[in-house]
Amino acid sequence: MKIATIIVRVLIGLLMLFASISYFFKFGEQPAPVGDMKVLMDGFNASKYIMPLAKAIELICGLSFVTGKFIKISAVLLVPITLNILLINVFMMPEGTPIAAALFLGNLFIIYRNWDSYKGLFAAN
Repeated sequence: MKIATIIVRVLIGLLMLFASISYFFKFGEQPAPVGDMKVLMDGFNASKYIMPLAKAIELICGLSFVTGKFIKISAVLLVPITLNILLINVFMMPEGTPIAAALFLGNLFIIYRNWDSYKGLFAAN
């Protein structure tokens, strides 16, 4: 199980690194969104901060997952991002749902594997 955890962690980290670096440095041609997805992306870009913030968190968490440092906090930080990636794909781009689902479930797997570290968050005082 330890090897599976390392594989999932590194794959998620590399995916987050690729997505964030390609956003900041504009690697390759990105397909132009169409329809409702275009409206959503235009809204994100109009806010001026949502996409850079999300991509910065992806970059930091991706580095964390690849290096193996601060994994527990990074997994928690990635939950809302991976959940939104999944939901956007389910409702707006169904063809991307399998990868988004794997990303979200992989993040939940990392949290599950470190569950003992999170028990204090849910303990009654």
